Amino acid sequence: MSDKPIDRRNLPPPPREGHYVDPDPFNPYTKDTLTPEQERYYQAGQWTIMWWKFRHHKLAVVSGLVLAFFYLLVVIAEIVAPYNLHTRNTDSIYAPPQALRFFHEGAFVGPFVYGFDYKLDLTTLSRNYVPNKSEPQRIRFFCLGDEYRFWGQWEGNFHLFCPAKDGTLFLMGTDRLGRDVLSRIIYGARISLTIGLIGISLSFILGIVIGGLAGYYGGWVDDLTQRSIEILRSFPEIPLFMTLSAILPVTWSPIGVFFGLTFILALLDWPGLARAVRSKLLSLREEDFATAAQLMGASPARIIGRHLLPSFASHLIASATLSIPNMILAETALSYLGLGLRPPVTSWGVLLTEAQNINAITLYPWLLLPGVPVVIVVLAFNFLGDGLRDAADPYK
Repeated sequence: MSDKPIDRRNLPPPPREGHYVDPDPFNPYTKDTLTPEQERYYQAGQWTIMWWKFRHHKLAVVSGLVLAFFYLLVVIAEIVAPYNLHTRNTDSIYAPPQALRFFHEGAFVGPFVYGFDYKLDLTTLSRNYVPNKSEPQRIRFFCLGDEYRFWGQWEGNFHLFCPAKDGTLFLMGTDRLGRDVLSRIIYGARISLTIGLIGISLSFILGIVIGGLAGYYGGWVDDLTQRSIEILRSFPEIPLFMTLSAILPVTWSPIGVFFGLTFILALLDWPGLARAVRSKLLSLREEDFATAAQLMGASPARIIGRHLLPSFASHLIASATLSIPNMILAETALSYLGLGLRPPVTSWGVLLTEAQNINAITLYPWLLLPGVPVVIVVLAFNFLGDGLRDAADPYK
């Protein structure tokens, strides 16, 4: 092989491949380049796209339906509960749950329960309940039963389902005063679920306003906010909860205690959200779209609310759905310890105070049933938050 370099100037030119140039101007929205599904997607709004992504998260959709059912109970608790909140059945103290049945002696008779016959054990002074299977007690639907005041305003006695005439219907048993546990759980949902919504509303207002100002302005505003958050977060959370709850005067009305406890929960929940909002705004305020809005004369409130906060809406949604169950758990724990809501207010935490005695748990385990909806609601909020976060995330 010759070491003489090749003179590329004398080489023939490479063959030219044919190509086609469309004389029409480029249009990405023509029917030839987009399918109908793609065109529908590109023309959809932000909330429509979020809904399409959310409904593919099956667990989140189911959780949303479960929460919708519980909040429906909040609205019509008096109608759904078979008994009034304060109805006492003195002949059925600590009665065990009555099993729901459909067949009696091999024949279908519809939903019914068997009544109880009880005998007093003179040795232990306890009541022994034995189902009386001689006659079924059919459940009545869309019936007239215990009287109540709907939302404390309008008198009524219409119920979704009621016990049989001169019968009983204790699907979750009764407590030490003979009150139906299921009815009290339904009434308790009104307090336990609304305290989360009201608390998170106050917490979000504080967190977004304080964190937004600290992140947008920076400087001494940011320093003051950060030091305040650090001081507040340095206190142990549970003792701080207990101390603030114990400060509430015992002479306050039940409504006053409810709003006082709600404000305490919101006061201790906002620092986490404020820090998240502050860190996001510190980075987003330097973006081109924020600078352009500022040069066009937009006010700081409009820049924060219209341009910066929507940029991390997924994080705000996840924080909200995670904070609500935390508040429900905090109210339940404080009421269980006797430092939160007190009778005659009825919440799930107040109902669980009946199960503080170990003997009661051993002999009457159905008194722990108010803890079941707490677990269901907390899990539903967590799963719903995951679905909403993924749906609002623009990178997924």
